Amino acid sequence: MSDRLKVLPQYLMPKLAMTRLAGHLASKPLGGVTTSTIRRFVARYGVNMAEAAQPDIAAYATFNDFFTRALKDGARPLAQAPLICPVDGAISQVGSIQGDQVYQAKGQAFSTTALVGGDAALAAQFQDGLFANLYLSPKDYHRIHMPAAGRLLRMVHVPGELFSVNPTTARGVPGLFARNERVVCVFEDEAIGPWVLVLVGATIVGSMATVWQGRIKRGGDVREWTYRDQDIRLAQGDEMGRFLLGSTVVMLFPKSGLQFNPAWQPGGAIRMGELMAR
Repeated sequence: MSDRLKVLPQYLMPKLAMTRLAGHLASKPLGGVTTSTIRRFVARYGVNMAEAAQPDIAAYATFNDFFTRALKDGARPLAQAPLICPVDGAISQVGSIQGDQVYQAKGQAFSTTALVGGDAALAAQFQDGLFANLYLSPKDYHRIHMPAAGRLLRMVHVPGELFSVNPTTARGVPGLFARNERVVCVFEDEAIGPWVLVLVGATIVGSMATVWQGRIKRGGDVREWTYRDQDIRLAQGDEMGRFLLGSTVVMLFPKSGLQFNPAWQPGGAIRMGELMAR
C-alpha cells in the first residue's frame, strides 16, 4: 500500500475535535486514573523516568504535568558549538535549502515562504541556507531549548491542519510541515544572523507553548506578536517552549559556513544539547 493511501483516513478524521478532547483530558487531575494512565504510557513507550527531576509517577497531578516533565540538572550537557540540538528525538531530515525549497521526504518538499506563514521577505533571508526537521516521539523529553543564543523579534501562529507527524505522513502528505498548525518563532543572533524555529502541531498534540507567551490558543486567523521593543533574549540551551504531546520542530538558518554534524543522518536518534552544526 502506498503512503498516500495509508494517510487517506486522516483526511476524513475529525482531527481538531480529537485533539481538543485529548488536550482537555490531559489537563485534568484525575487522581488514580491519571497515575494509572501515566504508568501504562511509561511501560508502553519505554520512558526513562530515572533522568526526570521527579521520577515518582504518582507525583504528577495531570498527564500534561508528566509529559512536560523537567530533567535532572546535568542530564543534558551542552556541547561547545555554534548550534546545538534543541530537543530529544529523531532526525527527520537535515541539509541545505535548495533555493527556497526544504526537503521533506522522497518526492516531497515545501517552500520556506509557506512554512513561515506566507512572509516572503522573512523567507528570503534563508535562501540557500540550512534546515533541520526534528521529530519528537511520545517517549521523548518534550521541552524545546535554544539551539543558539537569540533575541526574540516576532512570533506568528499559523492555523492549519492537524495531520499526525511521522515518517509515513512525511512521505504521504504533500507539504506536511507547511500545512499543519504551527508557531513560527523568529530570532536574531549577532554571530548567526536571523534564524527561525517552528513548532509544528499534529493530531492529539494538546497545545504548544512558549516561555514568553504561554500556551498558544489554537484556531482563528493568522496572529502575530512583535517583541522588538521588549529586548527578550534567551541564551543557548535555555528552554524556549514545549509540546503537550509530541510533534516536530523545523529550523531555518541563513546561508553561512556552518556545516551539520556528519553523524546527523535521517532516522538517527538525537539528544538535546549535542553538537548540531559548527
